[in-house]
Amino acid sequence: MGQKSKIVKFAVIGCGHIGKRHAEMISRNRESQLVGLIDVKNKEDLNIDQYSVPFFNTLDDFLNSGIEVDVINIASPNGFHAGQAMQCLEARKHIVVEKPLALVKQDAEKVIYKALQVHRHVFAVMQNRYSPPSVWIKELIESGRLGEIYMVQLNCYWNRDDRYYKPESWHGKKDLDGGTLFTQFSHFIDIMYWLFGDITNISAKLNDFNHKGLTEFEDSGIVSFDFTNGGMGSLNYSTSVWNQNLESSMTIIAENGSVKIGGQYMDKVEVCHIKDYTMPELAPTNPGNDYGAYKGSAANHHYVIENVVDVLNSRSAITTNALEGLKVVDIIERIYCAAGA
Repeated sequence: MGQKSKIVKFAVIGCGHIGKRHAEMISRNRESQLVGLIDVKNKEDLNIDQYSVPFFNTLDDFLNSGIEVDVINIASPNGFHAGQAMQCLEARKHIVVEKPLALVKQDAEKVIYKALQVHRHVFAVMQNRYSPPSVWIKELIESGRLGEIYMVQLNCYWNRDDRYYKPESWHGKKDLDGGTLFTQFSHFIDIMYWLFGDITNISAKLNDFNHKGLTEFEDSGIVSFDFTNGGMGSLNYSTSVWNQNLESSMTIIAENGSVKIGGQYMDKVEVCHIKDYTMPELAPTNPGNDYGAYKGSAANHHYVIENVVDVLNSRSAITTNALEGLKVVDIIERIYCAAGA
């Protein structure tokens, strides 16, 4: 007889759109239990009445409450991630950290080192890896069927305007948000790193076209680089698109063919033209998260929670480990550095 799975107890810090999604996915998983919610706002203002669990205004209050918890999911503003991660690890809790793991590489390294010291897991959230086109392209590239990779172009064109960058929000504040690449497009940089490895010889040009009164950083950029594994790449991105998202796409030019994955969230295979290859039928992709006027990334957070439960019940390895979360922070930091930002 296999040993009985244990119920994994979760708390969530940050009860905005993403935090609520974490809470919902924890509640839906039969091997998970939500035991606490934490947010600086008043409970009445958060629309979380469906979760009949204790509510706290600070992480300290929760950790001092004596409530038994295995994992704390950090879904607070970006600038708080590293500090709260350190605090949870000090308390000997496993952590799930929404992207980005930190806003500077050094802080991400401290989190990883602390996790090693206290023998706890750090799960970095990169849920776009679970979408059927991502799973398919990963297998295709690892099989070597495409041959040598020549060029990769990543285009991320979204709309973020005053409906998103509200004065009272953390969005747009340099110390809490970090910049467009951290908050909007780190998922796609993660996918690129996951598929093709690290980048070097970075040159970058940034601009702020129509966000001067809304954010403390750029809204658009053109970045070019080489892959350390061979081939060259570019990233073109903007949040200055009028009214609605345009696309997030990846075009791959390789020795044995071309592939383009597009759609708003890189969730549709638009071109697959590969020598001696017929593309399989892919499972449908989950619709993207709808944040009022704003759509974000693919809605695959349930896979993240499943992976945490499987790892803590010794059934699986971590699908997105902290070193990969660190690498995304490192790449974004180097892009901003190359642009003199």
